[in-house]
Amino acid sequence: MEYGEYIKINPEKRFGKPCIRDTRIAVYDILGWLASGMTFDEIIQDFPELSVEDIKACLAYAADREHKLKIV
Repeated sequence: MEYGEYIKINPEKRFGKPCIRDTRIAVYDILGWLASGMTFDEIIQDFPELSVEDIKACLAYAADREHKLKIV
């Protein structure tokens, strides 16, 4: 998945943390909700401005960052 159209970094929003499109919802927030056991549907119910594709983009972004991580 090409997450670039979903994930945006704006230094003036959330201290430059990656967020979903033009929202203030950070990738970190969504990953945390998933880790706590929330389903895609529960997240979207709480935040209707999000879509399934937004959540998948967060997972793709996290996987890409993990892949690029260098252990020293």
